[in-house]
Amino acid sequence: MKKVILTLIAIGAAAVSFSASAQFAKPEDAVKYRKAALTVTAAHFGRMGAMASGKAPFDAKVAAENAEIVANMAKLPWHAFGEGTDTADSKAKPEVWKQSAKFKEAADKLQTESVKLVAATKTGKEDAFKAAFSATAGACKSCHDDFKNK
Repeated sequence: MKKVILTLIAIGAAAVSFSASAQFAKPEDAVKYRKAALTVTAAHFGRMGAMASGKAPFDAKVAAENAEIVANMAKLPWHAFGEGTDTADSKAKPEVWKQSAKFKEAADKLQTESVKLVAATKTGKEDAFKAAFSATAGACKSCHDDFKNK
């Protein structure tokens, strides 16, 4: 039942993301949306990070559940970086809009690596999980380094 609910949430979220840029009444709404999506992503990524770093025991089932959420959430925030959303309430650097092709490439890389992470967790092998987690974390870090103010 839990998996069905998560699947329905993911499908709904994906459907919303296709028209996300059109549904924001104000730029502030888009900023709130992307912050929320990234916050949820970070929470679930952090749970896996604790396992990858040895701060929590590796649990393949928990890793897989969190990886699936991360992979689904990784699809959402990018549509909310539209015109006029470079507000003071955002940590996004101006490069997001000045280097939009590079930003899209970084977003695509995160999505690709997070799908690989899901596959790695489903093997149940801790080493595969750690390698995929490291690659996904690298995609996150690269984007943060280039496009996020501290």
